[in-house]
Amino acid sequence: MDSLIAIGTSAAVLYSLWASYDTIFNQNFGSINNLYFESAGVIIALILLGKTLEAISKGKTSEAIKKLMGLAPKTATVIQGDKEIEIPIDEVEIGHVILVRPGGKIPVDGVITEGHSAVDESMLTGESLPIDKKPGDKIFAATINKNGLLHFEATKVGSDTALAQIIKLVEDAQGSKAPIAAMADIVSGVFVPVVCVFALAAAVAWYWYTKDVALALTIFISVLIIACPCALGLATPTAIMVGTGKGAEYGILFKGGEALEITHKIDTIVFDKTGTITEGKPEVTDIVITREIDEKRLLLLSASAEKGSEHPLGEAIVRKAEEEKLEFLPVINFQALTGLGIEAEIEGIHLYAGNRKLMNEKGISLGELESDSDRLAGEGKTPMYIVLDDKLAGIIAVADVVKKSSEEAIKVLRNMGITVAMITGDNLKTANAIAKQVGIDRVLAEVLPQDKSHEVKKLQEENRKVAMVGDGINDAPALVQADIGIAIGSGTDVAMESADIVLMRSDLMDVPTAIQLSRSTIRNIKQNLFWAFAYNTAGIPVAAGVLRFLFGGPLLDPILAAAAMSLSSVSVLTNALRLRGFRPNRSI
Repeated sequence: MDSLIAIGTSAAVLYSLWASYDTIFNQNFGSINNLYFESAGVIIALILLGKTLEAISKGKTSEAIKKLMGLAPKTATVIQGDKEIEIPIDEVEIGHVILVRPGGKIPVDGVITEGHSAVDESMLTGESLPIDKKPGDKIFAATINKNGLLHFEATKVGSDTALAQIIKLVEDAQGSKAPIAAMADIVSGVFVPVVCVFALAAAVAWYWYTKDVALALTIFISVLIIACPCALGLATPTAIMVGTGKGAEYGILFKGGEALEITHKIDTIVFDKTGTITEGKPEVTDIVITREIDEKRLLLLSASAEKGSEHPLGEAIVRKAEEEKLEFLPVINFQALTGLGIEAEIEGIHLYAGNRKLMNEKGISLGELESDSDRLAGEGKTPMYIVLDDKLAGIIAVADVVKKSSEEAIKVLRNMGITVAMITGDNLKTANAIAKQVGIDRVLAEVLPQDKSHEVKKLQEENRKVAMVGDGINDAPALVQADIGIAIGSGTDVAMESADIVLMRSDLMDVPTAIQLSRSTIRNIKQNLFWAFAYNTAGIPVAAGVLRFLFGGPLLDPILAAAAMSLSSVSVLTNALRLRGFRPNRSI
């Protein structure tokens, strides 16, 4: 791109040197009027001014990186024996035991060994409420210890911390090229030689028409300089930098320009159910009792029996009892009944807790609770039947509850014209109940983990651009198969490695935000490319002297051409910076 300016200013200087020689040595004082030294100087000064303004503007696009880098503390307090030693963050090693006081920033990633506190992780996850932390819990660099004294062991330092990985992702994305940028490169590769030929032809034509070398040279220089496609080259990368930086502010990490570009084409999104649409953590939702027992007593007996179980549904009942602050009863003769439930004895009461299959096997009638059982199953909940001394005492329903943001996010996506599907290994009845709850029409149920990618491929064969949203190891093949893989930040490392976009929060509203940001960025790039093309298309004929030839008007001075060229670059950058004002539309 700079070759046009280099050729133009070099021609001006060489011609001026020849005119100076002609004036001094040949006493041809007419040549003194054809000096272009000041034009070459002013042109280069204007170009450098434009480049300076570009650098300032580009600096603004990288503010997201600066903010992220500024989050990390500079020192850490390491415990060595009985001493507390403050050392630079770069000297912290894996295995160091680090002390963080209330109000202090956590310097590196680690695992708590002593102390309890609430930690503000909003700078990483966007979660506004501090999260309670206890020994064994993970903590991350740059998060803030709110109210307790913590000791933790460093597990990740330097470039391995979560914050450093986020910074690297954003830097890589900002430095990468989107496919649309290749168009600008191809155009410039053809455009520059064509402009050189056109400038030379225009200069020759004017010299043939007027026999005025100075006029021909003015035309030649003006065409070369005003045609410099700098604005064309800036159109894509600046918008990509602003777009990816803006995404980082919202906790949306695009892994490259290509991911940012393709996302705007998405017309179908497939959500994994467990851990994505739902919390991924079963909870007790309903307790239905017969007349012979109250809810608290039924929960106490069930939770005491389930204390010895490792089944997720049993764990949910135990958690519910702990929340109610119930004191567990001693259990004898506990037995896990594979695929059915459990059997135990509590305070002389013989207890069964299990599924419908267990009830059928033991010949226990559901009686008055039959309709409640059907209703709960129809709502996508799993009924656990509690039998005391061979008589059904009640039902405890457990369900993987839907995230608060799921229904709203899916509504926004549908209003954006995007087809939403859900994929799960659950049975069709449960899957349909969850889908109905959040407003999903298309359900892919009873899909084995290894078949998820095949289901995504089938959607792609319908000429759809498919995004897959998931969080687990079993989602990784589908994330890779999809046109865009979106991983939930609370998910597994494997899922995040496989994805094109990582959502640092577990808020599904970030999915429509990512698509809206992609659409805004691509719209901005197209505006930039249009104005860059339009500017060159309009400017070249003016610089070639069409106005003078047709209407006797003025010629475009090379200095004005340089100023106009610099202005076009700055205008493209200014348009790209408008993206900094992006706000997600959640009311679509």
